[in-house]
Amino acid sequence: MSAIEMSAATPAPAAQVEKILSINNIEVIYDHVILVLKGVSLDVPKGGIVALLGANGAGKTTTLKAISNLLHAERGDVTKGSILFEGNEVQNLSPNELVRRGCIQVMEGRHCFGHLTIEENLLTGAFTRKDGRAAIKRDMDMVYGYFAKLAERKNSLAGYTSGGEQQMCAIGRALMSRPKMILLDEPSMGLAPQIVEEIFEIVKDLNGREGVSFLLAEQNTSMALRYATYGYILENGRVVMDGDAKSLAANEDVKEFYLGISEGRRKSFRDGKHYRRRKRWLA
Repeated sequence: MSAIEMSAATPAPAAQVEKILSINNIEVIYDHVILVLKGVSLDVPKGGIVALLGANGAGKTTTLKAISNLLHAERGDVTKGSILFEGNEVQNLSPNELVRRGCIQVMEGRHCFGHLTIEENLLTGAFTRKDGRAAIKRDMDMVYGYFAKLAERKNSLAGYTSGGEQQMCAIGRALMSRPKMILLDEPSMGLAPQIVEEIFEIVKDLNGREGVSFLLAEQNTSMALRYATYGYILENGRVVMDGDAKSLAANEDVKEFYLGISEGRRKSFRDGKHYRRRKRWLA
């Protein structure tokens, strides 16, 4: 058999998706005693949007803080496993070193500097940069292009702006660091539905136009799965289910437990409590 015939008979291997982030079997312990994450593994492809789903207390925020190295401020440690960003282990880096490499977290609850203006808040996001004022000015204009409301309120104190404007400011501040990846923690929390949709549309645009990858921790499962391409579900510090966003959204367990919908009808809270006791993935 000739080499040409052999190559024709043997199918070419499928192209592997390049990963910007890979978490491998990590455990996180607080105060040297409390085990919070138990063997969590997940991947984020370069240029992808991945949803990290689960109820309050499932371990979503802890996972993001393990990646961004903010655990030490809360007496937490990654005691097992590894975290790779662009192929390099980063769990021992300081948070600002990780930001310089292109990975930044937008914290739950926004955490804007209330005594600074919107524009001053945005400028704090560029503190690790050394590429000059002109480049920072270009990125400021880019942020205002995505967040028109921030341009209107740029001279207002952040503490006197709305929750939606503060969330936009927090994301815009992260963009000022020129990130390759943003860890976005509960962006919908406390916001009106129309504002949530506006923010998710901007996330989609940033992903498509600027190539920013996102790991998105959310309790709003329906919204997250509309915009993500892949999802992981956390339960009590473990990944209990994962798959592409469409298959998760169609999964009966996910619909019944997280969306409150079973066989086309919405469930009551009492039904949800019963379902909590019989979830198939924990059986």
